[in-house]
Order: sequence, then structure tokens, then C-alpha cells
Amino acid sequence: MGDVQDPIKQVGYIQQCLSSDKMPIGIFIGAGCPMAVRGDAAAPPLIPDIAGITKVVRQKLSESAGCAPLLKIVEAHFTKDGRTDVNIEHILSHIRALRAVAGAEEVRNLSAENLDLLDHQICDIIHELADKSLPGSETPYHRLASWVEAVGREKPVEIFTTNYDLLMEQALEDCHVPYFDGFAGSNRPFFDLRAMEEDKLPPRWARLWKVHGSINWYQTTAKGVFRGGTRNEQGSKRVIHPSHLKYEESRRLPYLAMIDRLRAFLKQPTAVLVLCGYSFRDDHLNEVIVQGLQYTQTAIAFALLHGNIAKYTQATKLACERSNLSLLAPDGAVISGRQGKWPVKDAEVAETEAIEWVKWLAVDPAREDSKRTAQLQLGDFAVFGLFLRDLVGHSRLPQEFLNAK
Repeated sequence: MGDVQDPIKQVGYIQQCLSSDKMPIGIFIGAGCPMAVRGDAAAPPLIPDIAGITKVVRQKLSESAGCAPLLKIVEAHFTKDGRTDVNIEHILSHIRALRAVAGAEEVRNLSAENLDLLDHQICDIIHELADKSLPGSETPYHRLASWVEAVGREKPVEIFTTNYDLLMEQALEDCHVPYFDGFAGSNRPFFDLRAMEEDKLPPRWARLWKVHGSINWYQTTAKGVFRGGTRNEQGSKRVIHPSHLKYEESRRLPYLAMIDRLRAFLKQPTAVLVLCGYSFRDDHLNEVIVQGLQYTQTAIAFALLHGNIAKYTQATKLACERSNLSLLAPDGAVISGRQGKWPVKDAEVAETEAIEWVKWLAVDPAREDSKRTAQLQLGDFAVFGLFLRDLVGHSRLPQEFLNAK
């Protein structure tokens, strides 16, 4: 913890990487990103994060005469198994694991009918929470879409997201950015694994990979997975969250293919992945990211964290073991496997080094001559959107940086 890192230098590295027209560039949008979108300053977030969704789902199930007793049984399972900090994705996985073995008899005091009811109700509540539209055309999502369109690149920008909502789709379409998301067709688009694997679309088409499903994906027993509107069709099941089924069912399910795209992206030499709004609480995704960075030593990932570094113990452990995974938090960082704080400087020096993305806060607010400590702002998706907006037009990487890679 004795290391002192330089946030301004890290901002410069990210600017250089994201301005490249030759490097493979990926953006990873986590559950924290929709929290940065509000109708106005006083409004709540457009879509809650996973903790917020979990709270609403529990509340609504508790208010349902049919589901309240079933939820109590499920909660008792976790208590008995010694599992704490359970979120809605854990609950869905648990329900679906029980449903996979439920036959004519009950499993842990729940019948197949009980489990289907819970699954259906939970997905309906998630759909209600996530089926929102972006307010206006100046959101961080629009700024990301505009940045994708601004530079002619040799390789397509790949956007990965764990979110179920359609905010990124809306922004790309609002900005007239063509994209491919693994589905083909117009009337009832179907999941096309072959098109994903061959990937012969022009590089100006962005790729959008939704690794935890989407509120407009549906599965039917006979015809596999298709993408429809946000209203469920008779006889189909919403494809939300990759439960244990992603390991056991055929590759017609998109989950494995979406994860494979993340693996394939990180195998590319000099690949740059920027993560925002991701808390590193998904062990399966963490494994894919870390293994990819280990496999390709010239790839690099910048994780832009919203909270202070102490909140991200799992991420810190991973970054300390993987030198090409950098964690950049408001109060400090893990860079090249070494954890440290941002610098503290005299007020006069801090003023001369100020940039838009790094604030200098008084160590002792009561003293006018207090020293200043740096605070990186990019972990806020709203600020990251402004950062991308400022990059538009700066399309080429300095030759000395390319040589260094």
C-alpha cells in the first residue's frame, strides 16, 4: 500500500488506447452503468443495480399470495446452506437447478409447478424494472454509441454487457450505428451461432454481446432462442440470466456463445478491454477475463471502479495476480500487480496538474492551505460518457505508443 500511482498518466493511457483505429477495442458495461442515467438530478436511477432489483423482486414476491410462502421456502434453503449476500441471479439459478431435477415429487419442499411459478414471476418483475427507455439523446449510452461511430477502425468495437435492458440497443439505433448481436432476421430474429463464429460483417458494425441474456430474448422448446419484442409470447420462456443451464443445454442457447466471444476478443494481440460498472462478483466472468489476459500478455484491461478500492476485495486479489488487469478507483488503483493510492500534493501543485477527469480534494476541508489528494472520476459512467465524447475526432495513436506495445 506504500505505492503512489499517477491517475493522470492512467487517463492518458486510456485516451491513447481508445483513440486507436487499429487495436481491438472492447467496452464492458456492468450493472452499475444504468444507475448513472436519470431523468433529472433528483430522480432515481433509470434502472436499479442487481442489489436494487433483488430488493424489489423480494418485496413484490412477498406481496403475492401465491409466491410469498414459496419465497420463504427458498430463503430458508439459503439460510440452511449457510449462504449470505444472495442476489436475484443466485435465486434464479437455485430455482432452475431444482426445476431441472423436479419430477412428479417435490424437491426441497417445492414442486415443479411451484418452481415454474417463481421463475415466471421473477422474470416478469425483472422485465418490468428493466424495460425502460433512455431520456433524451445526451445520455452516456448515446455518447458511447457516438464514439463507436466516430472512428473508422480495422476491427469492430465489441460491447459486452451483463445487463438485461435495451438501453445500449436504443442508443446505437438512435445514433444510426449498425450492430450485430448474434441474431438474424427481421420478423422473428433467431439466434445464429454460425454468423457469430464466422463474424464476416464489416468492421464498422459494432458487436453487442449480452452475456446474461435480455428482456427481449425468448426460448421455445421446438425452435430454440429468438429475439422478439418485450412482450412474452405464448409457450415461450424469457432468457434472463445464465443459470446452470448454460453448462448443460446445447449451444443453441446464446450464453455460451456470448462468453466465447469475450474469450475470443481477449485472445487478440494488443486487445484493450475497458470495464465500467462491473463489480467483479461473477466468478465465471472473472475466470474468463483473467484467463484471457493470462493467455494474451499484450492484451490489457482497465476496470473503472465507481467506489473506493477497499470495496473491491475480489477484484483487487485478481489484479494483484494479473499484471495486465488495472483497477482504477476514485481513491487508488492496482496497476501492474501493485496496489497503491493516488498522490497527495500541495494545493498550488495540484492546481497546475488539474484535468477534467481527476479532481483534487482537500485532505483537511477546514484548512484553506490543506494538501490535495487526487480522485479519479472515470468510474462514474456519466463521466466516462463525457470522456468518450471528448475523444471523438482523435482517431490515431502516437507512433511511440504503438512501438511500445
